[in-house]
Amino acid sequence: MTRDPSSFFVTEMEEIRSAGREWVHRKLEGASDTVCNVEGKEVIMLCSNNYLGLSNHPKMKEAAIQAVKTHGVGSGSVRAIAGNMDLHVQLEERLAEFKEQKAGFVTSAGFTANEGIIPQLAPDKNDIILSDELNHGSIIDGVRLSKAKRAVYKHNDMGDLEKVIAELDKQNPRRILLITDGVFSMDGDAAKLDEIYKIAAPFGAMFYVDDAHGDGVLGRNHSGKGLVDHYNLQGKVDIEMGTFSKAFGTMGGSVVGSKELVTWCRNKTRSYLLSGSHPPATAAASIKALDLIEHEEPDLVPRLWKNINYFKKRIIDMGYNHAITDASTTAIIPIICGDPLKAKDISNSLYNDYGIFALPIVFPMVPRGLDRIRVQANAAQTKDQLDEGLRAFEELGNKFKIF
Repeated sequence: MTRDPSSFFVTEMEEIRSAGREWVHRKLEGASDTVCNVEGKEVIMLCSNNYLGLSNHPKMKEAAIQAVKTHGVGSGSVRAIAGNMDLHVQLEERLAEFKEQKAGFVTSAGFTANEGIIPQLAPDKNDIILSDELNHGSIIDGVRLSKAKRAVYKHNDMGDLEKVIAELDKQNPRRILLITDGVFSMDGDAAKLDEIYKIAAPFGAMFYVDDAHGDGVLGRNHSGKGLVDHYNLQGKVDIEMGTFSKAFGTMGGSVVGSKELVTWCRNKTRSYLLSGSHPPATAAASIKALDLIEHEEPDLVPRLWKNINYFKKRIIDMGYNHAITDASTTAIIPIICGDPLKAKDISNSLYNDYGIFALPIVFPMVPRGLDRIRVQANAAQTKDQLDEGLRAFEELGNKFKIF
């Protein structure tokens, strides 16, 4: 019998489609903005990570254009060899300053930061990595690349964390690495970093926070400096990881912390050492993003929060009052639909009938029965645009018997 080595492509996709779990990629024709052209249709964008509306900001584009003129379109190498441009160095210095940390380190993506750094922090079979049960997939994959023992505590459950870490300490591990998302990307709730630090510090655990969705959104006095800044934990969180691809409007991952950490990362992170460095335009635009948030347009983050609070309150008041929606404390507003097919039908109706672009998030990205439309607020959205989205969600909530 002749075996077909690729037949599982077909059978597995049939299973995924029949369960309503297929990701269908719609084509964005033009810039990511509050109003976009998606497959020839003008729609209001409600599902972008572009929280501050910076990805199409004129000053960001100008910074990128000038960098192309002076530095070209690519670096030509990895940074460890010949691709370490002055713009990359300036970006890392500016990031550390913005984050109120000693040093910064930039990678090709947030995923490659987690994938490359985590297994090096705890590489030994006598190490233990302790992780929140709802941590991002990039953290999970980074942990899998390590030989360390693995443990999980219940989501944001400080009692369970205290119990688990005490049991792990009895094993006399070489290292304990405690990892949590800062903002959990599906539910929009935030980690209790102050409590986690108090629990973990007596055990000498390294503390790693992935604040990809907190950057540009959270921070003291609407600073946009993230969840670590919100809790004033600079210098106490050992590794603060983030991304530029969300609120900062560009692309790339980052780590900030001590100078020793950053020097170590440069020498130990294979996903950095073996990846070409950022295009000059991206580095320059990222620097401009930090300048805009901190100095040139300090109203960006307050505007974002005005839109978050308005949209979320209206959504809950109209009947989408699931506990998960209420628990979100960030720009992520999960609108629970209950099953994958219903979530997909609502998303399709939003697009086809109302000109609203908001995609479904279904199992296995979220637990069964908690399939949803994930709305993400944007500082550049107008009240009229938000009201258009709210009208559509109210009519569809009634039509599909959500409330």
